[in-house]
Amino acid sequence: MMRAHYAGRDVTRAINVEDLRRMARRRLPNFSFEYVEGGAEDEVTLRRNRDVFERIAWVPRTLAGVGPPELSVEIFGRTWHLPFAIAPTGFNGLLWPQGDLALAKAAATAGVPFTLSTVSNYALAKLAREVPNPLWFQLYPVKDERVVDGLIDRARDAGCEAMMVTTDVPIFGAREWDQRNYRAPLKLTLPNVLDVLAHPRWLRRVMFPNGAPRFENLLEFLPPGSQSAMVGAKYMGTQINSRLSWEDIARMRERWKGKLLLKGILSVEDARRSVEAGVDGIVLTNHGGRQLDSCVSAIELLPAVAAEVGNRLTVLVDGGFRRGSDVLKALALGAHGVLVGRAVLYGLAAGGEAGASHALNLLRAEMERTMILLGCRSIAEVGRHLIRA
Repeated sequence: MMRAHYAGRDVTRAINVEDLRRMARRRLPNFSFEYVEGGAEDEVTLRRNRDVFERIAWVPRTLAGVGPPELSVEIFGRTWHLPFAIAPTGFNGLLWPQGDLALAKAAATAGVPFTLSTVSNYALAKLAREVPNPLWFQLYPVKDERVVDGLIDRARDAGCEAMMVTTDVPIFGAREWDQRNYRAPLKLTLPNVLDVLAHPRWLRRVMFPNGAPRFENLLEFLPPGSQSAMVGAKYMGTQINSRLSWEDIARMRERWKGKLLLKGILSVEDARRSVEAGVDGIVLTNHGGRQLDSCVSAIELLPAVAAEVGNRLTVLVDGGFRRGSDVLKALALGAHGVLVGRAVLYGLAAGGEAGASHALNLLRAEMERTMILLGCRSIAEVGRHLIRA
């Protein structure tokens, strides 16, 4: 009998994130799955994000008598039950109805922060009222400063504890496999239309009766009567700010009084500049391999950045995390915490809130098992002495 992954619909039978990924692949039409899965150009960066973890080997300690390990960490004065938060991701309503709400609820159950994206499909103020959990907001700093200021003020009014400014999108990356699904902007090719029709459950769940989910946090900035998903996508395409600079960060730092993170740092020099800019944290990331191809992975840069600024600001990292052991490798290399994106999106697409929660529980169980095998009682005991890179 050949080895085979679980092929059913019961998310609780998935035993790792790859099982959830395969379930998501079956449930979603091709164009929707490709939006989550794909990377830029030849996807060298995308593959590199995963391959790097295989080059890091554990050196475990035995006879440690550790018992059940403690997985919590303290970041920005709050205790996270697990050493990661849910990363900002856009258009989650294409994966599951009110996908952002489902993710936020799963995060609350797990005791970790959830980061709502500027291009999410759920209103920030409404989410803050409905989910009593630490909420972060991710900001795309668009050309129009009035929009930027409006979004900052909205995050403040909603009680967001942190704002994460994305810095690595001065232009959209060339996600070529995603582009091949369209014959014109936002108009699917005939094979993709037929593929959508072959997914009636997804159509009924996601697209009926109101069509594609809208970018709820951008509606007030769109022309009256023109607030569809297509109009929102076109608007964002015209608002990408290729002139974004450190001067813009200084202006946002002055306006936003909460915790401020820069997402998109990938050099020691920019990490050092972030300290000088007065931000509270950085996210080392190559945008999930979706922007610059043949780019260094965040994990490769992490030790140098942590050594340079790790005692002066919070260092988070994302990109390629699929196992609990991946999270622990990042912590061993100096990260204070991790952001998980695709791993939990696979769970969302496979089974909504239950699927997202299952993805988080799988990561939790893998971390517990790995820490016991390493001989670690707590996250504080996970360090460079346990790895060979």
